Amino acid sequence: MNNDTLLKNLVREKYSEIAEQDKHTNETTCCGAGATGGTYTIMADSYASLPGYNPDADLGLGCGLPTEFARIQPGDTVLDLGSGAGNDCFVARAETGETGKVIGVDFTPAMIRKARMNAEKRGFNNVEFRQGDIEDLPVNDASVDVVVSNCVLNLVPGKAKVFGEIARVLRPGGHFSISDIVLRGELPDTLRNAAEMYAGCVSGAIQMDEYLALAREAGFDNLTVQKQKPILIPDHILLEYLTEEQLHTFAASGTGIFSITVYAEKPGEKPERTEKAKVNLADLPQAKACCEPGSGCC
Repeated sequence: MNNDTLLKNLVREKYSEIAEQDKHTNETTCCGAGATGGTYTIMADSYASLPGYNPDADLGLGCGLPTEFARIQPGDTVLDLGSGAGNDCFVARAETGETGKVIGVDFTPAMIRKARMNAEKRGFNNVEFRQGDIEDLPVNDASVDVVVSNCVLNLVPGKAKVFGEIARVLRPGGHFSISDIVLRGELPDTLRNAAEMYAGCVSGAIQMDEYLALAREAGFDNLTVQKQKPILIPDHILLEYLTEEQLHTFAASGTGIFSITVYAEKPGEKPERTEKAKVNLADLPQAKACCEPGSGCC
């Protein structure tokens, strides 16, 4: 079994555990999968003020608010990579409306079950969840207007493949808004090799310049960092992977861990969406009376 397969199995195992827990449990353990180590929830932003937010679908696993920046329009088809319990999908649905469609793809069967249950509870018929690998999306070519994702590409070994898949499924003129974790400087080996830190989106992080280059190499235009914030991992978590001396060295190294939200567009002109013409009765020719009212001839 190769290293990429091992990492994917690790992610599936960890996030299967997290799917069975509520947000409060994840936050109070500071890792989501137990009381020792991890960084699953310390990066999360609050969705509470966004239309469409459903607390039941929020496991506190994100590192940004990509749907807030995604420029979703009514009638759009939106794809969420790593959809979890459905949080970003339901926020996207509030933007795309009844005439649009939202598709969530997740690698973990337990997350898909939870997301489908949340959608069924709310009668959301235009939100669909598909189990699959975001390196090989179960989505047709050029079928999506907007792609969003929240702190998920770090969990995937083949990040270049994911950007290639995003380019494949987007329509010409479509765009993505993705929140993720990136680095400036090098992590200590003990952090980079830690399984818990990988599942917590830290040791899977790559350099910011490299991350943005992958999007450009996939053919995207108008690449923009919409938001950036530093992520400060508490010392008590770092000390599970570093000695005191290593911690001081790391703190003095200038290495930065950041949450960024990145926007980019697929080249091409977005096709006009066809809508049924609305008939204004006042614009129609008015029928003439066959004779004067009251004459009794009609």
